[in-house]
Amino acid sequence: MHFNEFVRDIVDFPKPGITFKDITPLLQDPKALQQAAEALYVLVNERPIDKVVGVDSRGFIFAPILAMKLNAGFVPVRKAGKLPFRTVAEPYQLEYGQDILEIHTDAILKGEKVLVHDDVLATGGTCKAVCKLVEQLGGEVVQCNFLVNLTFLKGAAQLPNYTITSLLSY
Repeated sequence: MHFNEFVRDIVDFPKPGITFKDITPLLQDPKALQQAAEALYVLVNERPIDKVVGVDSRGFIFAPILAMKLNAGFVPVRKAGKLPFRTVAEPYQLEYGQDILEIHTDAILKGEKVLVHDDVLATGGTCKAVCKLVEQLGGEVVQCNFLVNLTFLKGAAQLPNYTITSLLSY
């Protein structure tokens, strides 16, 4: 399936000068959604995974599906103040701003193998922060998995010690 047919560009969103890759057409098509989930699973290549970390908010779409297929737990990483239990935090830089991500202190156990999943790899700041959080808790990031990699923003360069996979590259 040509997944890029289901991704549309939204110019000047969320602010002028940014072209947003909108995956909602893919999510609305049952066949595309199912095949994208399967293709993301195949990217893991039978690596043992204990936890799948999904990044707030669009990472929450495929991460639980991947967790079920991998017989792993799902862990949400959220923006500051959204998780109800004790957390550790990591600031990060977006291509259009700055924010803070948090994870529950008991979400990852020492030595657990972790798959990090988000919808888009842009400048790499978000994923780098998530990897730091996982490692701070004692987990090992096995792979960083994305639906879309915006290669022109060179996000993978921020993540030289991690395996990066994606279904689509622009």
